[in-house]
Amino acid sequence: MDTDHHNAETTVGSSFFQTKRTLVVTSVAAERDAVMRGIGQTDGIDCLIGGVGPATAAARTANALALAERPYDLVICAGIAGGFAGRADVASLVLADDIIAADLGAETPDGFCSVDELGFGSARVPLDPIAVNRVAEGLRSSGLPVTIGPILTLSTVTGTAATAAALAQRYPTAVAEAMEGFGVAAAAKECGLPVLELRAISNLIGPRDKSAWRIKEALAALEAASSVLMEVI
Repeated sequence: MDTDHHNAETTVGSSFFQTKRTLVVTSVAAERDAVMRGIGQTDGIDCLIGGVGPATAAARTANALALAERPYDLVICAGIAGGFAGRADVASLVLADDIIAADLGAETPDGFCSVDELGFGSARVPLDPIAVNRVAEGLRSSGLPVTIGPILTLSTVTGTAATAAALAQRYPTAVAEAMEGFGVAAAAKECGLPVLELRAISNLIGPRDKSAWRIKEALAALEAASSVLMEVI
């Protein structure tokens, strides 16, 4: 892999957007199809089904980056997600400024202790604020509602009000939770590549109520966002 090339392309600032090759990673085919409908016939953009969960997503993303005939310049994790009530509305968009492995750590008598607090590394991948704000501005200028904030990665989707409340308290600025972002970001980071995470909200985080899910509307929002996203990266 051409490390010097990647370092030049990932410099904070306008050079971030001089991208030539982008890898978009979704978890399932329905998300990939929505992204592909949005981007249309666009050269230099590949869509990968990364699978469900951070481990599979990390492995497939790393494999795609390593085996690419031409190096990628940007990795985007895209899909649908659950939104925190009062922070992100159903069918709206969220854009990560921080990707957090929210269950990477240890339980203690005093509560959850993150891997950062344990001193074993970091469960966070902070993103370039210039890039994030640029993409958000592009989406908003097209009339698409988007909220910027941390997106949590969890191996187990939240299904109770108690867990939702605990996560909301532990991460008071988090806007959504999904299952792949940290894995995709970790693979990109290992390759020296910038990463973004864009999600459309299909449901609110809390008790599992499939009747309240709006997957069709979320996929439509993801499709619309993808068509704009390609214009601003």
